[in-house]
Amino acid sequence: MGCCGSAERTKREWRPLEDRSCTDLPWFLLFTVFCFGMGSICSFTIVTGGAARLVFGYDSYGNTCGQRNELIEGVRLSGLDHTDRKFVFFLDPCNVDIVQRKIRSMALCVSLCPTEELKTYQDLKRFAMVNGSELCSYELAGHKYPSLPERVSKCPKLPVPPSKPLPVFNRCTPVDISCYAKFAEAVVTFVGDNSVLHRLIAGVAASKEIIIGLCVLALGLSMILMVIIRYISAVLVWILTSLVVLGSLAGTSVLWWLYIDHRLYGNHTTNKEKEDVEVSRDSGQALLVYAGASTVFTIILLLLMLFMRKRVALTIALFHVAGKVFIHLPLLTLQPFVTFLALLLFWIYWILVLLFLGTSGNSVQNEETGLTEFRLTGPLQYLTWYHAVGLVWITEFILACQQMTVAGAVVTYYFTRDKNRLPVTPILSSILRLVRYHLGTVAKGAFIITLVKIPRLFLMYIHNQLKGKVQNFINSSKERN
Repeated sequence: MGCCGSAERTKREWRPLEDRSCTDLPWFLLFTVFCFGMGSICSFTIVTGGAARLVFGYDSYGNTCGQRNELIEGVRLSGLDHTDRKFVFFLDPCNVDIVQRKIRSMALCVSLCPTEELKTYQDLKRFAMVNGSELCSYELAGHKYPSLPERVSKCPKLPVPPSKPLPVFNRCTPVDISCYAKFAEAVVTFVGDNSVLHRLIAGVAASKEIIIGLCVLALGLSMILMVIIRYISAVLVWILTSLVVLGSLAGTSVLWWLYIDHRLYGNHTTNKEKEDVEVSRDSGQALLVYAGASTVFTIILLLLMLFMRKRVALTIALFHVAGKVFIHLPLLTLQPFVTFLALLLFWIYWILVLLFLGTSGNSVQNEETGLTEFRLTGPLQYLTWYHAVGLVWITEFILACQQMTVAGAVVTYYFTRDKNRLPVTPILSSILRLVRYHLGTVAKGAFIITLVKIPRLFLMYIHNQLKGKVQNFINSSKERN
């Protein structure tokens, strides 16, 4: 019997740490290929010059400032040597297209931004002669500015405000703050396409100090809550249970009181119009429905509390174990900060590549202005969509890695009976297990969430676009009637 019992016990032994293998390997390979594609998009923007055009800037003829350029077929004044011209200068920097949200002005590469106001063409000539920086189109000679008939269309709009180059992007920006009114209007127009987003951004801008203070307060309260869970978890559970029960009873009582008050005193007002009577009746029915639903919810809650009162001890034990976990694994509190740092670095990379894509592609001449722009045409225009999918998938992947790391560390602590035999760094051990075995599963779960989120975001965008049009149609119909 002893041998049989020993054989049965050996057969039933389960060693998850020893008998571990890689999970969802095809999904890991698919995610790796997808990340390689994201990196290829960044490489494409760098190789094709999109990154250089964003950082160093380019003129209206397709030449990148600060370097020697190649000739672009069909574009005049392209292929110039701008090694000594490192700054982008706009002839009319305040001429902003609010709809397209871009500057509708000829751009030139210059060697120096104007540091003082230039009021006449003689000032433009003197600035070109003294500083060697010609602010008119390349085919115009600096010493002939005052006498050339083309000076009105190919020279900057007078007076030319003083400007300074941006620290990184080498654009000459006007010092006069009034010029930024157009930029602000363009931004407001962009945000105004979505009223909810507009209110959100305006609220954040107006209350940023309060938001930062509340975040610090929430961090402090969470630390205090961890201590409370560790030492007075039983009291905390009973307090939360009592608050839920009392809150449900109070909410139900208030709703019934409002309904009774409405029935007794709401319909005895004289000289009411028919419309007011209908509104009052609808309000009474709504109060009755809310009071009935709240009563049913409260009864179900009380029954659950009655039949599951013995489970409260289990909840207290779980809270007690959670407190022990944070006491023995204090570095778990730093895990959200590590995740936030990883997300921040990825989002910065994603935004930079998106900006690179905006200055990549083939040179296209604008028919209205005759200026040269760079746009993604043909199959290349789908790179932006690929990049957008990568934002959601990789973000969800990073969040899932955090959850798997925390879960692995907690499980290691919980199922190790002899706490003295815990790994020296349970969190690091959990990260290593995740990287070695479970990246495919994390990538698969993140992709499923992406499949759910992308259609949802697309439908929300369509809803927001149609909501305003439908409301305008309803208002116009009412006005006609």
